[in-house]
Amino acid sequence: MPLRFAEPAAEAYQVPLTIRHLLDGILVKAADQQIVYRDQGSYSYREFVGRVGRLAGLLAALGAEAGMTVAVMDWDSHRYLEAYFAAPMMGAVLQTVNIRLPALQIGYTLQHARAEILFVHRDFFPIVEAILPSLPEVKALIAIMDGTEGDLPAWASGEYEMLSAAASPDYPFEDFDENAVATTFYTTGTTGNPKGVCFTHRQLVLHTLASAAHYGASLASPGLGIDDVYMPLTPMFHVHAWGIPYVATMLGVKQVYPGRYEPALI
Repeated sequence: MPLRFAEPAAEAYQVPLTIRHLLDGILVKAADQQIVYRDQGSYSYREFVGRVGRLAGLLAALGAEAGMTVAVMDWDSHRYLEAYFAAPMMGAVLQTVNIRLPALQIGYTLQHARAEILFVHRDFFPIVEAILPSLPEVKALIAIMDGTEGDLPAWASGEYEMLSAAASPDYPFEDFDENAVATTFYTTGTTGNPKGVCFTHRQLVLHTLASAAHYGASLASPGLGIDDVYMPLTPMFHVHAWGIPYVATMLGVKQVYPGRYEPALI
């Protein structure tokens, strides 16, 4: 016999497992909870949601669209967390670039992923300048000055915070197929060139839900609950920092992003 299905009500909506739904309810339960960046400041989850919208808006203004690869070269930061959400939520594919690779292999991964927009922390300007001639598909580069002053590189389309501040927080995010690719990154190339892998929205949402259930259902350490503080000491380019930024954000816990790893500051 064939499978049997219940007839859904006319008003029923089959919510797809897309990353944007990890933010459902966050402003109800954790609007004033803090996200901290180094010793440079902090902002609330309410502001975070607005900054995610602004990032999507500035990406759209730079020509980003569904299916396009948006790459990030940054330390563990609040900006990276914003990219974890904004790029996939608009249907683009987020490439978390392994900044520990040699410059030539970084260039290879950007080529292979067909990155067209690239966010670059100032610490990595020399690498980008060296490989930029080999990246003809990159149409826009956004400089991350990280609170420092100075002239932008000639190749930069603008500075992250200035572009973000000028964008609207009200980006019209929509639902789409949960099997769409959300992120991509590369192995460390121990055998030949780095190998690309990708994750869909469905995979990331299910991983987030499963991880949250595991951490919250045990008295054993480590646990992760609403009263905890999350500070990643796993690079955000490395398997989404084990997926915990998504878990921590969905739960609404306080988050502290250390930027470049400096033991004394940490």
